[in-house]
Amino acid sequence: QVQLEESGGGLVQVGDSLRLSCACAASGRTFSSYAMGWFRQAPGKEREFVAAIKWSGGSTDYVDSVKGRFTISRDNMKNTVYLQMNSLKPEDAAVYYCAAGSLWRATLGSEYDYWGRGTQVTVSS
Repeated sequence: QVQLEESGGGLVQVGDSLRLSCACAASGRTFSSYAMGWFRQAPGKEREFVAAIKWSGGSTDYVDSVKGRFTISRDNMKNTVYLQMNSLKPEDAAVYYCAAGSLWRATLGSEYDYWGRGTQVTVSS
């Protein structure tokens, strides 16, 4: 069983930066054995893959729209995954969710086993 809790969302202006965190509490299996992903969902839109990181953190994957602006990282000692978001745009506004799963480079929500409740990111122009 895995529990995920996101934090760090808020209201920022265009061009600002924000760092999201996702704390993981896992039982029966270590955090470092999960691939972690970030997804987002804006009002009226489908949930969208944003970024993923491999178990050890050595490999990452991003949706094209955030490449060069967002960075996913993880600290397996702290059981936490991060999403550093720079140069934020209005289209980045959404509820951001972290997810845990067993597949690497999984970009579909159905490929992840556990989800957090999300944290709201609002980008003001």
